[in-house]
Amino acid sequence: MVLQVGDKAPSFTLPTDGGGEISLKDCKGEAVILYFYPKDDTSGCTAEACAFRDALPDFSKAKAKVIGVSKDPVKKHDKFKEKYDLTFPLASDEDGKICDAYGTWVEKSMYGRKYMGIERSTFLIDGKGVIRAIWRKVKVPGHVDEVLKAAQEL
Repeated sequence: MVLQVGDKAPSFTLPTDGGGEISLKDCKGEAVILYFYPKDDTSGCTAEACAFRDALPDFSKAKAKVIGVSKDPVKKHDKFKEKYDLTFPLASDEDGKICDAYGTWVEKSMYGRKYMGIERSTFLIDGKGVIRAIWRKVKVPGHVDEVLKAAQEL
């Protein structure tokens, strides 16, 4: 099943950086920007994370919480956050259950070689847990501005 705008967002509880935990139900009443990215500390993922970090005050004004998700372990998230001064939670989906639930674990291809990986995707979830916007196969430049605009219109 492919998630679509208007669907109820799959619930989750995941470990986060700093030994914490985050779940969708803890975010009731506020919008959530749930973005999936392939790997900590790679060029595209770093650019995306830093763009979200820089726009965080604007997301806060729009009453939207940003959560990054990858399959990297919490320890890697801790290093990534510290290195780039990231101020929002990074959740670890090591077993891939949440990536599967959101349809972001897909077959990819690089230099003719096929492999499974996370498709860079973002979901805007309203305060009632309903998906209001979906971006798949995200290109990093300009993406955060697009997501912010959608969050402000909620």
